Amino acid sequence: MNNRTFDAYENYITSRNLYLSLNNKDSLAKCNINLFYLIQSQNNLNENPILFLDNYTEYAKEKRDSLMLLISNNAYAAYFWDSKHPYKSRKFYDKSILITQKKELQKYRSTIYSNLAHLYSLNQKDSAKYYFDKTLKSIDKLDKKQLLDTYINYCNFFQSQKKFKQAILLLEKAEKIKIADYQQKYNKILYKKFADCYKETGNYKKAYEYYEKYDIIKDSLNITAQNIAISDLNIKYETEKKDKLNLQLEIDKKKSQNFLIATLLSLILISVIGTLLIKNSNKKRKVAEQQKELEKQKNLTLLKEQELTTINAIINGQEKERKQIAEDLHDNLGSILATLKLHFDNLKINHTKKKIDQETLFNKTEGLIDEAYLKVRSIAHAKNAGVIANQGLLVAIKMMAEKISSADKIKIDVVDFGLNKRLENSLEIGIFRIVQELTTNIIKHADAKNATINLSFYDQNLNIIIEDNGKGFDINNVNLKNGMGISSIKTRIKHLNGTFEIDSTIGKGSSVIIDIPVD
Repeated sequence: MNNRTFDAYENYITSRNLYLSLNNKDSLAKCNINLFYLIQSQNNLNENPILFLDNYTEYAKEKRDSLMLLISNNAYAAYFWDSKHPYKSRKFYDKSILITQKKELQKYRSTIYSNLAHLYSLNQKDSAKYYFDKTLKSIDKLDKKQLLDTYINYCNFFQSQKKFKQAILLLEKAEKIKIADYQQKYNKILYKKFADCYKETGNYKKAYEYYEKYDIIKDSLNITAQNIAISDLNIKYETEKKDKLNLQLEIDKKKSQNFLIATLLSLILISVIGTLLIKNSNKKRKVAEQQKELEKQKNLTLLKEQELTTINAIINGQEKERKQIAEDLHDNLGSILATLKLHFDNLKINHTKKKIDQETLFNKTEGLIDEAYLKVRSIAHAKNAGVIANQGLLVAIKMMAEKISSADKIKIDVVDFGLNKRLENSLEIGIFRIVQELTTNIIKHADAKNATINLSFYDQNLNIIIEDNGKGFDINNVNLKNGMGISSIKTRIKHLNGTFEIDSTIGKGSSVIIDIPVD
């Protein structure tokens, strides 16, 4: 660890303690997030950065600052970053996406999609490409720097897969973008990548041309960087002196305020003691009322538990009843109809052909029996066509999405991670019913052209995210208890010890996040 890193750490800790004593929460929060980033980037500071991030997040929630919460979720995602097991990191990026539903924060959504693309780049190529494409679609075309960064990152992804021709196409788009700042630095990156890709494709002439451009611009940047470094050191020195002076002035001001506050507190204390004596008599009465309210809450809780138990019993009973009906139709009615068909075949053979009307009647009757027999077989086979009977939850959801998409009214994509094994049967049935109900809501109410169902299973936890690009709605003006079956869905999820979040913006679509623990 170099001395400058240690000095930065010490200065942040000193500033943090001063702001803590001054109760300057905004400045304290800035110190906490900067300490998190500093410690996270070093290996020798012997500190746990998550403690500073937790303090920053707690203040962000207290302040209800959406931008701070967005920074917090992205920092957690970076802390838990693991491309082999991306679930934990992905969970925080999903929360960030919900926050960017707000109009003033939508510009940050493309950055989150870009981070998700990087997260999946190593082990899940299809998901990585999906989020790279979403990044390009969501970027403001006027933000040339972000567009340029995305093309370069997407190029890196194709290079890692040895798809050099596709990488070159992206580099050609990137080369056309001109920005006001750091143009030479970007050109240096682009020329090097052009040279490497052309070399891999066997176009050595082009590779040589770009290697020459790369060498020229690299030498030019080295000279410029030295001059900038000298200027930066001077600016930092002047800034540090100014910050120390401001900090001392703030401390002196705080001392004066503390003296005044102490005097006022003494006067207030005298009045508080008198008030407490009066309130003491009322306190006993309030305690009795609170005890009565607690008893009421206990009774309500018991009723809720009974309601959940009843709902679960109904669901299980319905599935058992459907299966039993199918078995009865197959074993009993099916065999009876088959026997009747044999009897009519014998009648047809032995009957005289002189009675034409009766022969016609026999033919019609035979046709009806054949039809009934086929219907019985199809009903019997339906006992195994339930949500999960043969292939499981994931296959059932993909089949549902494919069937809905085939109608060309709405396209539904299914993105999955970690669902390699079957879950318990009743749990799969319950989850499928929830996804089915939410998908039905999108079809009925959203007027959406596209929707995505994300399913991730990691660390004994199932995460479900359902998004659409429909017309959205104002959550504050919708009675979720009575509309769209949301109340029933929330009750089912609560019975599974899960959590349910819903976010929607008019004209921007809706997002639903569900987390269900799996024992």
